[in-house]
Amino acid sequence: MATFIGKTRPFVYRRLSNLGKCELCRLHSSSGLGNQPKVTMSIHQYALTVLPRYSGLLSNLLRTQSRRSVHLCASLSQKVSKKDRVKQLTNKYASSDGPQAQPRHTSDYQQSASIHPSNSSESSTVTDQTPAGLDLHQRVETAIQSTLDHVTPCPIEPKDGNKGDTEEVVEVKEGQWKEQSVAVSQLPSLYLQLSKSRLTGLVVISALAGYGMAPGVFELSTCALMGLGTFMTSCSANTVNQYFEVPYDSQMARTRNRVLVKGLLSPLHAVGFASVVGTAGVGILALAVNPLAAAIAASTWVLYVGVYTPLKRLSIVNTWVGAVVGALPPAIGWAASTGALAPGALLMAGFLYCWQFPHFNALSWNLRSDYSRGGYRMMATTNPSLCRRVALRHCFAMIGLCTLAPMLDLTTWAFALDSLPLNLWLTYLGWRFYQRADSKSAKQLFKFTLLHLPLLMLLLLISKKSLYSGGSVEAIAGAL
Repeated sequence: MATFIGKTRPFVYRRLSNLGKCELCRLHSSSGLGNQPKVTMSIHQYALTVLPRYSGLLSNLLRTQSRRSVHLCASLSQKVSKKDRVKQLTNKYASSDGPQAQPRHTSDYQQSASIHPSNSSESSTVTDQTPAGLDLHQRVETAIQSTLDHVTPCPIEPKDGNKGDTEEVVEVKEGQWKEQSVAVSQLPSLYLQLSKSRLTGLVVISALAGYGMAPGVFELSTCALMGLGTFMTSCSANTVNQYFEVPYDSQMARTRNRVLVKGLLSPLHAVGFASVVGTAGVGILALAVNPLAAAIAASTWVLYVGVYTPLKRLSIVNTWVGAVVGALPPAIGWAASTGALAPGALLMAGFLYCWQFPHFNALSWNLRSDYSRGGYRMMATTNPSLCRRVALRHCFAMIGLCTLAPMLDLTTWAFALDSLPLNLWLTYLGWRFYQRADSKSAKQLFKFTLLHLPLLMLLLLISKKSLYSGGSVEAIAGAL
């Protein structure tokens, strides 16, 4: 950009000098220079003398405007402090008047003087000694600085960390190797980011809840191995998901800081990590727990990576497939405890299935622009009314499932009563989201779903029916 501006600066001077014939005449007449007989040079010659003095400011103006044109389509969701921006611009453009820029301005001035030798002494008199000429210089400089102050950089750029202000951008040509190095101490943090640690933690908690609700004998070692295998399988699935979605994640403000998008780890490194932990996770479940739990975990991996991930760009059916994937972890825990599946396991999976619709639909509502930019087909972008209806529908379904739990001898009837306030408030927030369809109602619904699920799982464990049968407490204490 600097080379381009340097090559086009004479052209800019000619254009500005031609345009200045009318504008500088207005400034010339308004400043009182028209009434002074000492000024005999033409306005065109005067423009050629004045404008080279502001070459640094003009170059920065063109560079800043070019940078702004690249970010015209960026989101304006985040705000940049005006005070910091003005300070940054002031320091940046003040540096253009340093000693390195002075020789260039002097040569330009001498070049313009050589073009009009007859008027060089008069122009220096007007430029350096006339108070009205100094006032004109100040007005021109103020006008240029005012234009620069109104040039606003991309608002999301300093906030999301995608590109720092002082970071040097190095372009890598096609076919050129880029060196990647990372400290060993940073690997655990990068692996957790690849694994989507919060999502993986929710998966493990759901599997542990399924193990705890199963009627089998509680064994701490089996429970721990089941949790470890589920954790490693989820890490593998999330890593492969990020590997496939790098081109699309780079277009979304929500995901543009992921490890593979920023190039913190190579794709080969990420795939190797996913292969190792995925194989180890399924192997632990198959050898140390039971084959049924391993088969459910492997099926979850295949559905998430092979079906849900590519379907996100094809159809809104991906939301229902993703809900099935999120509903399977309790079944892994149940199978690990009993070695079989029962209606109680399906009911636990139903809780997770219905919970995901108000949770994800409310989340995606405020990320519609991001999903559209990434090319993902979600209900919130393609069919907003269906998005709200589905969320409300599954809020009502949660009340029915909690009422069904005592009928299947999974919990006592106290669970149906204890969970009713939670489900009623969830339904109320879903109704508000359906009626208002605004950002505030969607955010309230999403935040409550983060509290609703842990409380519901806790009520399930407290109200487990087998806890109140004879001898169950002694059996659990003996297992521990």
